[in-house]
Amino acid sequence: MSENVDAVAVIVDVAKSREHADREALQRDIAEAFARVNALAEATQPLAPTIGDEFQAAYRDLPTALRATLLARLQLPDGVECRFGIGSGRLRTVGEGLAGPIQDGTAWWSAREAIDEAREREYSRLPFVRTWYRDGEDRAGTASADAVNAYLLTRDHLVSAMKPRERRLLLGQLLGTTQSELAKAEGISQSAVSQNIRRSGALALLAGETLLLGGRS
Repeated sequence: MSENVDAVAVIVDVAKSREHADREALQRDIAEAFARVNALAEATQPLAPTIGDEFQAAYRDLPTALRATLLARLQLPDGVECRFGIGSGRLRTVGEGLAGPIQDGTAWWSAREAIDEAREREYSRLPFVRTWYRDGEDRAGTASADAVNAYLLTRDHLVSAMKPRERRLLLGQLLGTTQSELAKAEGISQSAVSQNIRRSGALALLAGETLLLGGRS
């Protein structure tokens, strides 16, 4: 029954979920947003709800997991925020449960540590933090992990500061929508779209995505 593979696990929880009056509608809206992410980012285990306010997913590599978490943030309804713990390592299937495979391994353990770290940083001096990464093979302090988290700090800062329209425009650009199409959808000029993308920091995020994905869409 046991299967041990390299993977990147993602654990998601809903930030300040108790402040939402209709928790059932909140869960439904998030599930619909994450279903759209599943159609856009190939997962070995698609984003799906687990217990309480948590969702989990697994991806074949770190760039795909990073892209999926950015898409997830941008697909969320206005006013809804989630935290993301990303962990690389080994993933082991140890049995079958009612909801699917029962798993453990360093990928899940490091993802749990990462989301705890994201929450701690959010509530300390970095309120914009929503995402953190841990390497499950005892390499959390390596230059590679530090570089990923430096990117995530910048990404979270820019996305957290964006207005709803700015997030929609960034999402559209990530998905290959032209600026003229975005302008029509938003009811503004193409020049306004271009200015908005430059001003919001979306250009930097788009460039970062290109570097991370190495030319893959």
